[in-house]
Amino acid sequence: MITVRVIPCLDIREGRVVKGVKFVDLRDARDPVEAAKVYCQEGADELVFLDIFATVENRQTRLEWVKRVADVVTVPFAVGGGIASLEDMKALFDLGVNKVSINTAAVKNPELITSAVKKFGKDCLVVAIDGIKNPPGSNSPRLEVVVKSGNEATGIDIVDWAKRVEKLGAGEILLTSKDADGTKEGYDLEMTKAVAEAVSIPVTASGGAGKLEHLYEGVAIGKASAVLAASVFHFGEISIPEAKRYLKERGIAVKL
Repeated sequence: MITVRVIPCLDIREGRVVKGVKFVDLRDARDPVEAAKVYCQEGADELVFLDIFATVENRQTRLEWVKRVADVVTVPFAVGGGIASLEDMKALFDLGVNKVSINTAAVKNPELITSAVKKFGKDCLVVAIDGIKNPPGSNSPRLEVVVKSGNEATGIDIVDWAKRVEKLGAGEILLTSKDADGTKEGYDLEMTKAVAEAVSIPVTASGGAGKLEHLYEGVAIGKASAVLAASVFHFGEISIPEAKRYLKERGIAVKL
């Protein structure tokens, strides 16, 4: 039985943690350094920081806040947003980042996955996949990959892309449903299960967690190896210890 990871996600804009719904309507949550300290103390297994406007604004991840976070974290952490080259990755690793997450850059240049794995190792590379669910009868895939913070459809089937990502060498997949993001109505279990069952590398469920039961469903139904949440942690609705106790009581292996 795998040990399921519980991961807070911190979306960053202009050096602050923000949270929105379906990738828009952002509101300020807290300072990233303050948040990182608290989540580490509470027992988060990992942290994920996403500079959510870096790609849209055609820039690299801003390193100032990354360095501040790296100085205080005591658990592995990943950074994503605006990472488009091996040089971008090296700059983050040099600051102490454990993993980098690439999304749009991977879709635009799949060979970047292979190059990154060859240079830094597969355990250091997360491929983030953002997806939407299209209605039956549309000319698009039922589950479609979107890029540039969900603003651009690709016509790529999510399961096909996940399989390719694994074949290219990625260490894990961070899967986010744009439709569910910030709604607190639960993960897109159809999407999560489809991807998790299609690959053998770990898949993190993201987008929509609103209550403890959703975390359990992400693992038990969605077959995810990790559950990621933002709003419920940032605004004190669920604590990391509470989430882990609940999962353990429901028979999910977690690190307490």
